[in-house]
Amino acid sequence: MPQETSARIVSALASRGYNADREAVTLLANAADPVGTMERALETAPDDAIKLSVEHVKSALDADSGRSKHASADAAATDAADGPTDPDPSVSTGTAAATSPESATDVPPETGGSTVAEPPGAGGARSAGSTGERSIDTSLQSVEIRGDMTGQSTGTGEYGDFVDVFRDRYERLSRQLRGRINHRPTDALSSMAGGSEAAIVGMVSDIRSTASGHWLIELEDTNGVYPCLVMKDRDIADLVGELLFDEVIAVEGTLSDDNSDGDGILFVDSIHFPEIPRTYKPSTADREVSAALISDVHVGSQEFMAEAWSRFTEWLHTEEADRVEYLLLAGDMVEGVGVYPDQDEELDVVDIYDQYREFSEYLKEVPGDMEVVMIPGNHDAVRLAEPQPAFDEELREIMSAHDCRITSNPSTVDVEGVSVLMYHGVSLDEVIAETPDETATYDEPHKAMYQLLKKRHVAPQYGGHTRLAPEAKDHLVIDEVPDVFHAGHVHKFGYGKYHNVLTINSGCWQAQTAFQESVNIDPDCAMAPIVDLDTLDLTIRKFA
Repeated sequence: MPQETSARIVSALASRGYNADREAVTLLANAADPVGTMERALETAPDDAIKLSVEHVKSALDADSGRSKHASADAAATDAADGPTDPDPSVSTGTAAATSPESATDVPPETGGSTVAEPPGAGGARSAGSTGERSIDTSLQSVEIRGDMTGQSTGTGEYGDFVDVFRDRYERLSRQLRGRINHRPTDALSSMAGGSEAAIVGMVSDIRSTASGHWLIELEDTNGVYPCLVMKDRDIADLVGELLFDEVIAVEGTLSDDNSDGDGILFVDSIHFPEIPRTYKPSTADREVSAALISDVHVGSQEFMAEAWSRFTEWLHTEEADRVEYLLLAGDMVEGVGVYPDQDEELDVVDIYDQYREFSEYLKEVPGDMEVVMIPGNHDAVRLAEPQPAFDEELREIMSAHDCRITSNPSTVDVEGVSVLMYHGVSLDEVIAETPDETATYDEPHKAMYQLLKKRHVAPQYGGHTRLAPEAKDHLVIDEVPDVFHAGHVHKFGYGKYHNVLTINSGCWQAQTAFQESVNIDPDCAMAPIVDLDTLDLTIRKFA
């Protein structure tokens, strides 16, 4: 189908007050006379219908099959006379390179205009080809959502709720660590003889330096608190800089000689994190199929890049994007209202519901045969405290054009057997602020995501900038190792592999705002990472 056909059909239907099934849009776009077929389908639809169904379209095609065949022949003759359609001149293809390293430091090559760049790890990536019509068998698509906490919020803000969530976090993460060490509860350590070897699994309750420059870490378990000393000249001293309050770790070492006197301390020899196993082997899809991973669209902002978005959605309609059957959006669909100081001066749409209505219109440009999954972010109209439940029914109704799968932040989405952990990423600000530059920076946001995988928790630290809701269960623990970790929020692009987990921060679709300029944020805009689910190879496309 022509690049704009599906988008034009969806817009035309919307102007007449209709939504449409994805398959119905695909049938119309593939018809010989899409506009005429749409009009005939609307004539066959009941007067009270608000959504054009596959049956309505098929009825129109069957009732006028002779005319359709004739129109198809005319269209073929016209196409032959006009010659082949030129590829989009703003899209080109990069080159394939070696396997992506654990920490990818090379910036994907970019040129002026919309480009295609293949980063390290893009083995087998396809070159740009014809931009004809898509041909998708939607019956093969498969999406399963796990970890959606929408409707499961139980916290009331009472003290007991906080105890419950931290106890649940400790129990689940400590299970991942106890098999590696000979763990002893904190209250049992005080009865052990000085000089004994010992190990603790605990939650970091305090970190401070001593007068001599050593590091004193207090670890808390369900029985008490125990002090652990990391000497400044030990190799593991560098790991202390990576620690965040409230994360769960294990340490091994030797008890001080005065341990039995009640003033004991554990001299630390090694530090263990819950971690991703280095031997982890990710799952892949059984067929050639891809997913586009994007975030931070920010419709409603004066800086929303509408033209770049349209170039992206037009490309999705082409034969070159034939394999891209999934669109995963990791939060901040709209700019929101009152999120940061003087935001109202930078808004193009001032009403939050109107922002979602406009976003829904842009979403209609996406091919109707794509499965769309979205989670909320901190600019969206849901609670700020994480985990964030999915959009409420009123917002879901506004964004009903694509029958999107809407789930909580975070959630795990299984796409044809590939598990994608989707998290908007507010805690990345804290990780970057609290850890050394060599560990995490805004210029390399994927490295901050590595820290979350290492800690097996998407927002370990409580009481900082990241708002956390007390629940009976800690929904932010990473129980199962994902195949892909997708986040956004920081408006910077980064990618790499951490113990074979493909890690992507997908940038944004909003040019630099005055507020971002004031805090020295230079956003990476209009990038669309495309993941081949059958190989987990990555291609980066830029549309600005």
